[in-house]
Amino acid sequence: MPKLNIESAFQKLLAYCQANDWAGHDPYDALNSRLFAALPLLNRRLPRLVLTQAVKRSPLNLRGLLLTPRTQNPKALALFLSALLKVSRDALTPPAGIVEHLIERLIALRSKGFNHWCWGYSFPWQTRTVVVPVGAPNLVCTVFVADALLDMYEHSLSPRYLFMAVSAAEYLLRELYWEEGSTRAGFSYPLPSVRNQVHNANFLAAALLCRLYKHTHDETLLEPALRVARYSAGRQEADGSWKYGEGASQQWIDNFHTGYNLCALRSIGDSLQTEEFEPGVKRGFDFYRTHFLLPDGKVRYFHNRTYPIDIHCVAQSILTLLAFEDLAPQNTSMAHSVLGWAMDHMWDERGFFYYRVNRLHKIRTSYMRWSQAWMLLAMAALLARTNKNKPHSRTPVAEPVTVADRIPAISTLHP
Repeated sequence: MPKLNIESAFQKLLAYCQANDWAGHDPYDALNSRLFAALPLLNRRLPRLVLTQAVKRSPLNLRGLLLTPRTQNPKALALFLSALLKVSRDALTPPAGIVEHLIERLIALRSKGFNHWCWGYSFPWQTRTVVVPVGAPNLVCTVFVADALLDMYEHSLSPRYLFMAVSAAEYLLRELYWEEGSTRAGFSYPLPSVRNQVHNANFLAAALLCRLYKHTHDETLLEPALRVARYSAGRQEADGSWKYGEGASQQWIDNFHTGYNLCALRSIGDSLQTEEFEPGVKRGFDFYRTHFLLPDGKVRYFHNRTYPIDIHCVAQSILTLLAFEDLAPQNTSMAHSVLGWAMDHMWDERGFFYYRVNRLHKIRTSYMRWSQAWMLLAMAALLARTNKNKPHSRTPVAEPVTVADRIPAISTLHP
């Protein structure tokens, strides 16, 4: 897509998200339904699963009938923040006050009752085995918020953002990290009590710890990060793929979680200046490009079938292609093709992206976290790549300091 068209779509999507106060529905927010809450006899595992899947898969948005409110989701706010910081160094300066507002909302939405900074989703959600309460902190949400705060730290050099990110890492290490013998280690997800090996969760947490090590020089971050990263790297299949996890019900291979794995491993390598994981990264990217990307710009959700085409996978495909441009010079051109296909088939002129294209129909619902936040970040990354020859923001230099030294200072930042 021409740069001007990307800028125009970016600005229109940004205006849409801002006009909605960054709040919206989510594919998994069915249990926020006030109607469902009024029927306590239905509040059981099977009805929760059925309702969530029925609402998620429906081509019609049933949330009005179910009295499901729009909410601000911390992960969405973090993605918006990261997107705006990517373009802030170029001519696409965000409107005044947006970055500050997003940070204020992230501070307000931190999970209550925890000593460390951590975040959860704005809805309760039922997995196949457990229900996760609304606002309960989880690894993925916390990592994405902490990464956005690190983006802000690198942009502004203000230590308050580093303090919060370090506290989030401390939450991961104290509440979620576990070891089993000398060979197994991981991070619990989605609750501290759940010790399934979910590889993207392991990689995301390890990448955050390594990124923090780059800024704090705290050696205590490295051992758990590398132990977990090496474990999950060792579970890569011979063809370069990863199953989602090691549980019996986690044996699928999908686009965006594979993209998470690859981008996290590349981040670890960049933070530590190591090529330890590069052979696996190269095999993984070859698998990714071969199985998830189609010549006309379509992207697959699963590695072995075309449909559904999911907007989150569109965004992650763009981000993954850009992250590995060094492995294939045509990646930026492919990223433009992916965005062009999405604009032709999944863009609503009111300023947002549809959720999914199925074989026989589209789901045109607008989801703030799953769809709009991810696409704003992907377009920001594409614009930043287009302007990559412009000066970048300053690289902060942090004095060596341990995580423990920073924790007492965090409570003094925001009463």
